[in-house]
Amino acid sequence: MGNSTFESNVLSKCYGLTGSIATGKSTVARMFEELGCHIVDTDRIARQIVEPGQPAYKEIVEQFGNSVIDKDGLLNREKLRRLIIDDPQKRKILNAITHPRIGLEAVRQANEWYKKNGMPIIVDVPLLFETGWNALFRAVILVYVPVDVQLQRLMVRDRLTEEEAQRTLAFQMNIEEKRKLAQYIIDNSKTLEETKVQVRELFAMICANT
Repeated sequence: MGNSTFESNVLSKCYGLTGSIATGKSTVARMFEELGCHIVDTDRIARQIVEPGQPAYKEIVEQFGNSVIDKDGLLNREKLRRLIIDDPQKRKILNAITHPRIGLEAVRQANEWYKKNGMPIIVDVPLLFETGWNALFRAVILVYVPVDVQLQRLMVRDRLTEEEAQRTLAFQMNIEEKRKLAQYIIDNSKTLEETKVQVRELFAMICANT
């Protein structure tokens, strides 16, 4: 995902929110939203751009064949995930189709909201560091839990063996590496109330600096 494809001035005013699988990023995003932040959800955008009739849908079918389409004509994201999980080249092809479109739509949504309502805007990006988005934002907020907590939560949530969970975690940057790169940390390893306190404090700081 080349930054030049969709770089926009508005993103330098926004905060990027990220985490890793099973750290609770979506929960924290909802907390910020309830406090008054506007959330641009790139996961939702990723689903929208591959709906039937969209250019990305057509390109994916051309590249990966009809096996990734279910009986209703929708993209089978799980089948596609299995195709790319062990094939870096296929993963690169898919990213080249989807990432620039996700970026452009995220910028469009952020701009639209900013013109009407101003800040604060948080852009929720699951693979923010992995895709090089971190340089685009005013600052990056990381939802953090230690790796052992992450592993246990993933095993319970997705009913995985420890080996399967470890394999899944290996496809993302280590959470401790992300912690070194983020400007703000929300520790989500304890109670929800403790997480809410951190979110409220950070929200107050964001508002004061807007």
